Amino acid sequence: MFGLTGDFIGQFCQPLRLQYPRLDAIVQCMTLFESHYGSLKSGIGRVAAFGARIAFPPVCVGCRRIVAEPGTLCPQCWLDLRHLERPWCAVFGTPFSHDMGTGFLSAAAIADPPPFDRARAAVAYDGVARRIVQNLKYRDRTDLAPWMAGWMMRAGKSLIADADVIVPVPLHRHRFFSRRFNQSAELARVIARKSGLAFAPEAVVRIRPTRRQVGLAAREREENVRGAFRIPEERDIDLRGRRVLIVDDVYTTGATVSSMTRAVLKHKPAGVDILTFARVIADT
Repeated sequence: MFGLTGDFIGQFCQPLRLQYPRLDAIVQCMTLFESHYGSLKSGIGRVAAFGARIAFPPVCVGCRRIVAEPGTLCPQCWLDLRHLERPWCAVFGTPFSHDMGTGFLSAAAIADPPPFDRARAAVAYDGVARRIVQNLKYRDRTDLAPWMAGWMMRAGKSLIADADVIVPVPLHRHRFFSRRFNQSAELARVIARKSGLAFAPEAVVRIRPTRRQVGLAAREREENVRGAFRIPEERDIDLRGRRVLIVDDVYTTGATVSSMTRAVLKHKPAGVDILTFARVIADT
């Protein structure tokens, strides 16, 4: 507003400015204010941000202790978090105690090959990682999704580079209505946005309700999700001929993502990979 007024008086009322010195002084004051207005707004923004940090200090995503920056862990939680790093199984992404060579497979991958090509997870599912997942899943902490997704992108860098489309593990509509959001979709949405990949949350649907997998044995998990997923006919175009990256929060036995992969494979994708935030590791 001030810029428009100052320009108008300066350009179209020059004779009046010469005739009335007081008006000229007003124009000069307005121009000076305009030049400092941007700095004033910036300063107010910084003060407001500082006030917000004082009133709502950033806390550790694992234990809620105060930390220096949002989305970070305190030293104690950082030490408790086990990042999954190479060397690992080329298929499952489970870590080896020592380097076995490029492309080496774990005994599980050899004895019972999964339907998907590769699986990767950012961290082992125990301690602070379990608390982070439970906070997202059961306590509506959707603010954790961007930070979790960042760790997932680091672990799944090669999978993301090869992918064409990202598909979250869907919830059944009854579970979705009770929870109000899909934690896997929250993670997948952030990864898709940051990577620039296509995001297809409706490409796969869960066609029947299933029991919670928590507490079920491996065979019970497989039976629980057998035939639970379907691809709507109009969504075939999202998958056919494309490399699909399935995103979930936790990989336990692989029953859920394996069942979903089998449904996806019926639509002839170029390949299927799995990316999760956490994974159950047998020796943890």
